[in-house]
Amino acid sequence: MNISILLMEQIIQLFLMIFMGYLIVKVGLVKDEDSKVLSKIILYLIIPCVIINAFQVDYTMDTVKGLLLALAASVMTQVLLLIIISIAGKLLHLNEVEIASVYYSNSGNLIVPIVTFILGQDWVLYGCVFMSVQLIFLWTHCKKIISRQSSYDWKKIVLNINMISIFIGVVLFFAKIHLPEIINNTLGSVGSMIGPASMIVTGMLFAGMNLKQIFADKRVYFVSFLRLIAVPLLALVMIKISHLAMFSADGNKIMLIVFLAIITPSASTITQMCQVYGNDSRYASAINVMTTLFSIITMPLMVMLFEAVI
Repeated sequence: MNISILLMEQIIQLFLMIFMGYLIVKVGLVKDEDSKVLSKIILYLIIPCVIINAFQVDYTMDTVKGLLLALAASVMTQVLLLIIISIAGKLLHLNEVEIASVYYSNSGNLIVPIVTFILGQDWVLYGCVFMSVQLIFLWTHCKKIISRQSSYDWKKIVLNINMISIFIGVVLFFAKIHLPEIINNTLGSVGSMIGPASMIVTGMLFAGMNLKQIFADKRVYFVSFLRLIAVPLLALVMIKISHLAMFSADGNKIMLIVFLAIITPSASTITQMCQVYGNDSRYASAINVMTTLFSIITMPLMVMLFEAVI
């Protein structure tokens, strides 16, 4: 089946999960503010499990080459996009939530289920490379602007559970250490909740919003355009000009995974961080929901464009 169609099916499933989160609030089972607890579980438990589990693959030279290629593409695109979006943010008068929502994709929550669904479990590792690079930016740049802190607390950054998980995953991979099956299966089971849990949080927050006001806010549409159209097109040009796909037999698939990570909706982690650090979580959630809705159309179109160009 065409990758674009498979992608559309997966996004629709995730959007239905948002509706479930919306529904449990509307029928009175929980309150929208209860999502803050679930946000902390996602940030500090589920995502670390995803990262460690993804690096539990066999060490081969092809895998190492693929990892280095994914790392090069991830660092290149994320650094250049951060520079461009930071400059554009000043020119377009974007606030901190808008800048974060335009720059940070929902790769942490969507890349695992999407890559598994489209390419298979063996390819998730390369998506986690992008996630790992993005996590470094999330807990430095993003945390700083969302919390409105004037400086970085490097001790908290280095000792953050997500950073520690990246380090553990990389060490285990290069040391060729496989965790006991019962531990690995547990990590995999917990990590598999990332998509549903994140979408349910978004739906719960969405239930507490004024929907009429959200859909009438032209600013949300503008931010959605930047996240879903402008950023993917910039990334596609970078990937094309870099010719990185030529450095591996699986180069096109690895570049596709990096591209998929970039073209996802705005990161639901932004909403979760806004909740934790007292910023505008409702606005962040509105952008997340709107970009998720539009991504049903934009992501398959961008993948078609990728296949035509790369």
